[in-house]
Amino acid sequence: MAAEILALEGVVGGYGKLTVLNGTSFKVARGAITTVIGPNGAGKSTVFKAVFGLLPVQRGRIVYDGEEITNLDPQRLLGRGITYVPQGRNVFPELSVLHNLELGMTAAGAGAPVAERIEMVMQRFPMLREKAGAQASTLSGGQQKLLEIARGLLLDPRLMLIDEPSIGLSPRLVQDIFAILQDLRARGVSILMVEQNAKRALEISDFGVVLELGCTRMQGVARDLLADPRVGQLFLGGGTL
Repeated sequence: MAAEILALEGVVGGYGKLTVLNGTSFKVARGAITTVIGPNGAGKSTVFKAVFGLLPVQRGRIVYDGEEITNLDPQRLLGRGITYVPQGRNVFPELSVLHNLELGMTAAGAGAPVAERIEMVMQRFPMLREKAGAQASTLSGGQQKLLEIARGLLLDPRLMLIDEPSIGLSPRLVQDIFAILQDLRARGVSILMVEQNAKRALEISDFGVVLELGCTRMQGVARDLLADPRVGQLFLGGGTL
């Protein structure tokens, strides 16, 4: 694996007395797409919450770019170049697309080049310029997900955490969102993605991680995981993906 930008080392955490992560360990390569797959209840989304400081890590540690970030609050992580696009719809529905983007820049703090950054994402995603004055609630599911990704890009991240980007989208929109993620990788953004559509996600990824019951079951090059019958058995009851 290429030099990592993020490493989880024996991470244990959960919700109250319920432990979900049971010593989870894996690395995220710099400038690559790494996808975490696993059955329901494996702890995939919990990993993201632990990394982004939304869930306390009880044991183990999380290292980002050589610096330990275990249990740092989200605001400090944003300042270090980590953004998080959570599962589901997370826009302000009654506000315009432009106002959603402006609110996304508030995390950058005073003095941030708001207009410049918004212009950058509008150039990258022309739909946002076309819909700038429209309420976010009027956008399609795929357009809202694009808005969420664009809002994360406003902070010029080095690492993006993206949870279930394809959920609730048509196959065509899934293809569009995955193409955007590949473009971000080409621009040097490291991406850690959780995705139920294991086959499609691994096809566009460089590396993959298989979680089961909060433990790292397998990890490696994505194409090797795709061809591994153990992964096919885990997800499809037999055969390769």
